[in-house]
Amino acid sequence: MNQIINKKVKFIDLGQKDYKETWDYQEELFADTVALKIQNRKNGPEHQQVTPNYLLFVEHPHVYTLGKSGELSHLLLDENSLAEKNATFYKINRGGDITYHGPGQLVGYPLLDLDNFFTDIHKYLRYLEEAIILTLADYGITAGRIEGLTGVWLDHEKQENPRKICALGVKSSRWVTMHGFAFNVNADLSYFNNIVPCGISDKAVTSMHLELGKAVDEAGVKEKVKNHIAKLFEMEWED
Repeated sequence: MNQIINKKVKFIDLGQKDYKETWDYQEELFADTVALKIQNRKNGPEHQQVTPNYLLFVEHPHVYTLGKSGELSHLLLDENSLAEKNATFYKINRGGDITYHGPGQLVGYPLLDLDNFFTDIHKYLRYLEEAIILTLADYGITAGRIEGLTGVWLDHEKQENPRKICALGVKSSRWVTMHGFAFNVNADLSYFNNIVPCGISDKAVTSMHLELGKAVDEAGVKEKVKNHIAKLFEMEWED
């Protein structure tokens, strides 16, 4: 089957939005794209429809999410304690363990048909990490990767005090992606004390504002992350 390649991506900034509402919206876009790919396969090469791509940016109210490979014991709060902290909890269908989302954190959900770009999940994850690494470099912060772990880390080479600043967790089916990354910009890190972040107990988390010693303009960070993603994936923004 010769798919029509579409590198145009619709960018949607959802502002602050409830996690479950956003998850449902992702599921709808994801299911529609997968269904279209299945239909294209049935229709044959003469009747192919272009598959869409999306990049969602959002900030969630306080919420903990547990991936398919995670352990519930990594959430250190019961229902009453969650309520006291105005936080919610969801078991979800991405990879990875437990993580936190909240105000001051940029969450990005690329819903891409990788047949439009490249069919390599490892490369996909590395490109998302690279977009964050490049953004941090724009602010004078050196970041990188730790072998065997996903996400973006500070002091990753010294291994003395590695700190995670961006977590990744994705799902894909028929090369269509959902879920994505959580980048701490001005995040309240005290909420990470209530979990074993990503199941890793011997490493810390950090945020841009902590590393820079001042609050960071989140709109500027969004623009830089968006532009780095577009350049790495050779995307075109859809009007």
